Amino acid sequence: MVTLPAALFGLVVALLIGALFHALRGGSGWRLLLYLGLSILGFALGQAAGIFFGWVLYKFGVLDIGLGVVGGILVLIIGDWLSRIEARKESGV
Repeated sequence: MVTLPAALFGLVVALLIGALFHALRGGSGWRLLLYLGLSILGFALGQAAGIFFGWVLYKFGVLDIGLGVVGGILVLIIGDWLSRIEARKESGV
């Protein structure tokens, strides 16, 4: 069971990951919001994967910070790559 302080600490860590990724990659304010949302999603998925599979990378209290960071970074990289794909303007017919 995750307590409120642990959940808030996890949220802060996830938001820091998103903010650092935005500082490295750059972009507009909308891209910052995208990165923050993706980092929260990835951190939560990393936590869920650690609980489901029984993996532990760097445990800090009830949170596995290591898997949360790995999940956040992976989701950020995939989300950034998908958000930069542009549609073709010409018809292929």
